[in-house]
Amino acid sequence: MAELPEIEIARRDLDKEIAGRRIKMVDVPGTKKSLPAMRSKQQFADLLVGKKILSVSRDGTLLLFDLGPDEVMVVHLGATGSLRRATSRTPQIPGTKVVLGFTTGGQLRVVDSGAGVTLRVIAKARYHKVYPSQADLGFDPVEMPMPWTDFALMLRGRSDTIRDLLLDPTFVVGLGPMYSDEVLHAARLGHARAARELNTQEVRRLYRAIVETVHNSIKYRGSSVGGHLDIFGKAGGFDSYFEVYGRAGERCRNGRGDVLTAVIRGMTHHYCDYQV
Repeated sequence: MAELPEIEIARRDLDKEIAGRRIKMVDVPGTKKSLPAMRSKQQFADLLVGKKILSVSRDGTLLLFDLGPDEVMVVHLGATGSLRRATSRTPQIPGTKVVLGFTTGGQLRVVDSGAGVTLRVIAKARYHKVYPSQADLGFDPVEMPMPWTDFALMLRGRSDTIRDLLLDPTFVVGLGPMYSDEVLHAARLGHARAARELNTQEVRRLYRAIVETVHNSIKYRGSSVGGHLDIFGKAGGFDSYFEVYGRAGERCRNGRGDVLTAVIRGMTHHYCDYQV
């Protein structure tokens, strides 16, 4: 399960590993389901072979591979996708969707145990037409540092519960159920609180919890929940710092209470009873 920290880690690693490398070959094992809008696998390959990846950036939870002044390859990992560095001799693992081989420096493989990952090569001028929701993204805790007072203004008058806001990409980018649970626990706030009801101290705690949770996860190379691995095939180390997520019935690590659960709109929420 890749949320904002895992995707940002992948972006940083990829930018170091493959920026400046030229694509020599493209292979698409199996069907082309991961290549929406492509007429064929060969068409996708033709768009990439010979192109140099200038840099790898991130827009929300999308990874953007800069192919020059006019084109970009957009990778959406979905719920179960990941990227993996490999050599040409490394056996392909089940779920390998796309393989990019470089003139030097091995391969990059796109792996997905499900069917959510997608790749598109598009003109940069068409990016927001193809991905219109990207124009409405909210606060990015990595890319958009802001004073907590500006964050407070974002909450003013909002009747949404704070958990709904944390899960809303038009409010804050990339916090799925995993990190939202951790943020609420760190802020000592109950999930059902309306954003407009928070006092100044609570707003500051919430802002600090968002920023610190995301940055701490990046520091420890993210989470391996759901079997997620980084581009080198290694598990992240942040799981051992989770206070509540996935720990129902256990004592939270700070020792102040037991981890409880509630099902909210079909998703399991993890919390402690002292969150109010």
